[in-house]
Amino acid sequence: MPVAITIPGYRYCHKLNHRLSALSSARKPMVTTASSSRATSNGGAFTTIKETVTFEKEIKKSKFIAIAGPISSEQSAHSFLNQVKDPRATHNCWAYKVGDQYRSNDDGEPSGTAGKPIHSAIVSSGLDRIMVVVIRYFGGIKLGTGGLVRAYGGVAAECLQNAATCLVKSKVPMGVEVPFDLLGVLYHQLQSFEVEDIKQDYDTGKDGITMVSFKVDFDRVEKLEETIKANCSRELVFYKH
Repeated sequence: MPVAITIPGYRYCHKLNHRLSALSSARKPMVTTASSSRATSNGGAFTTIKETVTFEKEIKKSKFIAIAGPISSEQSAHSFLNQVKDPRATHNCWAYKVGDQYRSNDDGEPSGTAGKPIHSAIVSSGLDRIMVVVIRYFGGIKLGTGGLVRAYGGVAAECLQNAATCLVKSKVPMGVEVPFDLLGVLYHQLQSFEVEDIKQDYDTGKDGITMVSFKVDFDRVEKLEETIKANCSRELVFYKH
């Protein structure tokens, strides 16, 4: 016996894809408390610091001030640097990491003695999307190459150790076609999974059917879909961007 398959009209599909694309482009991370290990999670989650933190230390009469802050891009890194650097200081050395992208700068110190050890401290911390600026006020005593590496890397590491961290999870935009009489069941499940940006559209081109779109944690997509299917008496159509 042939099976009839209902295919939504072009206008509806186009509008649905546009809605899911808009949800994706407006995606905002959800912040939760991070574990003490600070390990960066895979598949759409990373550990960063909650807010700007500073650490100050004097080493052989030179004052070192490390300032770390969360960033989201190269542009925000430059903005952060402009906010915290001190033009009166002898050096404003820095490094940042955003995913696989990173940069560092020695700002007049011997090559590889400042920016690189700051970046190494960031990598060793397991944190992501952060920038560390280490400001030095020269005190008259030269530290030597090894001393500079230890000073910049050590101050950056201690600064990050003092920082409060958080786990950031990306959100996945989804949509589901649901009969009117199952809306209550669906909304109960969506609330239990703490989804965001719930929107409802009755213009589906199907009698008695509405489209509900929302965003859910990337690591809860499959479980949410399974739970909704298990609690609804009819087969539902899911859309994912």
